[in-house]
Amino acid sequence: MKPFFPLTILLLLLTACGRDAPQAAPEDIRPVRAEQVEVSTAQSGMRYAGEVRARYETDLAFRVAGRVNARKVEVGTQVKAGQVIATLDPNDYALAASAARAQLSAAEAEARLARQDLQRFTELRAQNFISQAELDRRRTTAEAAAAQARQLRADAARQGNQQAYTRLTAPHAGVVTAISFEAGQVVAAGQPVAKLARTSELEIRIDVPENALDALRAARTLSIHLWSAPDRTYTGQLRELSPVADAASRTYNARISLLNPDAAVKLGMTATVEVGSKSAPSLSVAQSALFRIDGQPQVWVVDSQTGKVAARSVQLGELSGERAAIVSGLTAGEWVVTAGVHKIAPGQQVRMAGSARP
Repeated sequence: MKPFFPLTILLLLLTACGRDAPQAAPEDIRPVRAEQVEVSTAQSGMRYAGEVRARYETDLAFRVAGRVNARKVEVGTQVKAGQVIATLDPNDYALAASAARAQLSAAEAEARLARQDLQRFTELRAQNFISQAELDRRRTTAEAAAAQARQLRADAARQGNQQAYTRLTAPHAGVVTAISFEAGQVVAAGQPVAKLARTSELEIRIDVPENALDALRAARTLSIHLWSAPDRTYTGQLRELSPVADAASRTYNARISLLNPDAAVKLGMTATVEVGSKSAPSLSVAQSALFRIDGQPQVWVVDSQTGKVAARSVQLGELSGERAAIVSGLTAGEWVVTAGVHKIAPGQQVRMAGSARP
C-alpha cells in the first residue's frame, strides 16, 4: 500500500491548485450630492407678495335714482375727464324741469306786474291821491312777488341739475376697474355702480405681520419685482401703514409707492416687495450640508485628489432661507457634501451624483 500514498498526496495538491484564489472585497464608494463653495451675496430681510393698485380709486355713483338707460364703458376702458359712463332714463326729470320753468315764468310775470303797480301807486302817492298805507301794501306785494320769482328760479335750476345728473361722467381721467350694473337696472342715488382708478400714481398693496412692522418702517431699501418681468427692479417707498390689524388675517395693510414705474407696470399685476438690504459678499453652503459633532457645526469636505471625505469644523454666520453663511473653516473652490451627510464616515470615498467632479 505504500506506493499509493504519495500518489494520493499528489492528486490532492493538483486539486487545490485548480481552485481560484480568493478575491479582495470591492471598495465601498458612496454616491452623494456635493456643491462647490463660492462667494455669494445674501439677501437679508423679508419678502411679501402684493398687487399693483392705483393710489386713487373712486367709486362712481349716480346722484339721482332711476332706471339705467345705457352703459357706455367696459372694465378696462380708458376714459377722459367728462366722458359719459352711463345714463339714466331722463323723462321724469325732464318733465319736472319743464314744470319748474313754467312756474318760474308765471312767477316772473306776477313780479313784473307787481313792480308796475308799485311804480303807478308811487306816482299817485306823490300827487296825494292814495294814502301811505296803500303804497306800503303795494310795495310789500311787489317784494313778495320778486322773492317768489327768485325761489322758483332756484327750483328750476335745481330741477335742471337733477336732469343733468342722469348722465354719469368721469370726474377725472383713468381706467374703469369695476362695473356693478347693467342697462335696465334700477339704481338708487349714491349706489356705487363703477370704480375709476387713476393711472398716474401706482403702488403695491401688501399685508405685513405684526412682528415685521418695525423692520418695514425702518427699511431704507424697498425693492419691487414684477412676476411678469422678474429681471426688472423697481424702487419703492412706504407711503401708508394701517394702524389696525385685519380682523381675519391679523396682518397690517401697507401701501408701497412705486417711484420709477414704466409701461410694463399694469394695474392688477402681482409683485414681490423685498424689505431689507444685501449683505457683504461671503461664503455660503446649503444648510443640508451641516451636521454637528459635540455641538460644533461640521461639513464633509471632499478631497479633490482622492475623492475621500473629511469632517471639518466651521463657524456659521447668518442663516438666509436654505443657505448658511460661513465665517471661517472653508475656502472658495472646495467641495462639500450636501446630501447623504449622515451615511458616510471619515475617509469614506464618495462619488458625486449630479455634480461635476472636483
